[in-house]
Parts: sequence; structure tokens; C-alpha cells
Amino acid sequence: MDNRDIELIESELALLVRLATSLSADKSAGSLDRSAYLLLGQFSARGSAGVRALADEFQLDISTVSRQVSALEQKGFVLRKPDPSDGRAYLFEITEGGRAALQEYKKLRTARISERLQDWTEEERDVFGRLLRKFNRAFM
Repeated sequence: MDNRDIELIESELALLVRLATSLSADKSAGSLDRSAYLLLGQFSARGSAGVRALADEFQLDISTVSRQVSALEQKGFVLRKPDPSDGRAYLFEITEGGRAALQEYKKLRTARISERLQDWTEEERDVFGRLLRKFNRAFM
């Protein structure tokens, strides 16, 4: 593999992360931070989940996910329910408020991304999306 290719990818990824992080930090784009957005997206797509399953999914410590889910619960974005298969554990599910916040934030994010890709062809957007997904899956 040509090392210049890897260096270009690494440099562009660093820039992408910085730009994407600045988008998440922009409060005019909504009130969700990156972790809240990802967790709510997971609940929305998959339904209820426990902290351990979420930690495994995101490859994070249970304590980290527990704090993030607790913050979502305090905002009323998720609801805690006893796990029917384990009386000691809890499952969390997205509330209507959480779903509304997620949809609004996603709408703002997709509008911003759409603006930046307006000069791209449909094929370029498709290829970029598929390659980005493939790249992300390489880390899982």
C-alpha cells in the first residue's frame, strides 16, 4: 500500500472529525451532543437496549455509556424500564421527546451536509457514502 495514500486519508480524516465536531458543537444546529445523537439514533433504530449492549455496540466502557444514558434520561429523551429477563437490570427506550429532538437535529445535520455536497453528482455521493460505510465497518 502506498504510504502517501494512507497519509492523505489520515490527514483528511483528522480534518473531517474536526469539522464534524464543530457542527455538533454549534448550538444553532440543535441541542444534542454527538453521544446523545448516536445513542438516540441507536434507540430509534433498534428499540430498547441495556447499557451493556450499548457499550458493546459503541465499544465504550459501561460507565461512560451509563453517564450518557443518564443524561438523556434527565432530559426526558429516554425512559428506564425493568429488564424482564433480568430483574436487576434496566432497559432504556426513546421517548417521543427524544424522537422529536433526534429528528430535528438530524434534519439540521442533513441540510448542512446537503449544502456542502450540492455540487457533487448523485454517483459521487453514492460512492462516497458506500466507501465511508465500508471504512467505518473496518473498525468494528
